[in-house]
Amino acid sequence: MNQPLNRREFLQQSSAAALSLALFPSMKRRVAPSDKLRVAHIGVNGMGTNHLNWFAKLPEVDIVGLCDVDETHLAKALDTLKKHEPYANRPADAVKTYADFRYLLDRKDIDAITCATPDHWHAQIAIMAFQAGKDVYGEKPLSYSVREGQQMLKAQKRYDRIFQLGTQIHAGDNYHRVVEIINSGAIGKVHTVRLWKTGAPPVLGPANYQAPPSTLNWDMWQGPAPVSLYTPERCHFTYRYFLDYSGGVFQDFWCHIADVVWWAINPTGLSRITAKGELPEGIGDAPKWIDIDYEFDGLKLHWTSTPLNVPGAEKRGIGAYFEGDKGTLLCDYGSREITINGVTMTDIAEVPITIERSPGHQQNFVNAVKSRTQPESNLAYARQMTMPMHLGLIAWRLGQPLEWNARKEKFRHNSEANALLSREYRKGWDLV
Repeated sequence: MNQPLNRREFLQQSSAAALSLALFPSMKRRVAPSDKLRVAHIGVNGMGTNHLNWFAKLPEVDIVGLCDVDETHLAKALDTLKKHEPYANRPADAVKTYADFRYLLDRKDIDAITCATPDHWHAQIAIMAFQAGKDVYGEKPLSYSVREGQQMLKAQKRYDRIFQLGTQIHAGDNYHRVVEIINSGAIGKVHTVRLWKTGAPPVLGPANYQAPPSTLNWDMWQGPAPVSLYTPERCHFTYRYFLDYSGGVFQDFWCHIADVVWWAINPTGLSRITAKGELPEGIGDAPKWIDIDYEFDGLKLHWTSTPLNVPGAEKRGIGAYFEGDKGTLLCDYGSREITINGVTMTDIAEVPITIERSPGHQQNFVNAVKSRTQPESNLAYARQMTMPMHLGLIAWRLGQPLEWNARKEKFRHNSEANALLSREYRKGWDLV
């Protein structure tokens, strides 16, 4: 068995690797066409553009399809792809485009898809991809509802597929190191975790109802969500501020920072959720701000929309604060501060490197597909990490404390809350 590296050894090896890349930036491993993973992208604007750029740079990947309900997004994505070698010199029809993802999934020569659609489409696309024998790199959040997450996991197991949630920060060294320090017991047993994300949604409206652009299939964009007249505020980036499709700033950022908590201490036995917040101005209806208290077995977890009143928190727009019986750890995406006996430090040299570092979030997915082993941000893990997010929003919507049965994944004695664990899909769009 390999012995864990200490901090100095790890940094020396990492520096050597980084220097090698810096000296030989154009060196790319050649991969035979028969060994390449054939990938298609569904939803190619915004984060979907990032998916396209990330996977286009991987030698083992061959991008063969693009899909979006907006023709302008498809045209832009094709132009973006042509900026990457070797796609610039390929025949015009080498990368096929689709307005309907179902035709893309019908292709037998596609191994995997990425999904960066609005939240309300994530689950059905993933499940149908599993059914079609394709692996999935799915953008966060995992699903629109608790029930969808359950259905996704069931389908993944049935069809033996690989899934990676797009929590790219998970691959960074900082989260790895935070988990190592927490798991080492350096700050003792963690009894309280405080998460926060600052920032309010934009004020949207008044609604500018109009005919949808001719380039946009608005009916399919809505898909399983309740039908609505078209207004630009409800579409594309600002969709996330409407509960029909998403859950606002809170849902947008929960996975980014809750990820390090579930990785480090894996909270279990959730029993109670209490939430408060405020509606935004304008036509959006996701929370302007939301504070949530969760009670787990041996752990209290709090989410707030303002920074904590502890040194260092005020300069971080998002963060996690672990309170243990020996000390505390404050972190965000790329930094950390550990305080023990009144002394604050950024690392503890005596804590060894015990977690293998990621080859890169997208590369981890490619490796997982080829080895048929689940990646770092796998579906089972992502579902447990995502579920409290859904429950917090339900508690806010109902304006009452909720008791949760973690074993049955149901609220106790509350039919109104249980009804919000799922949503009936719009007629004609229940595709699974």
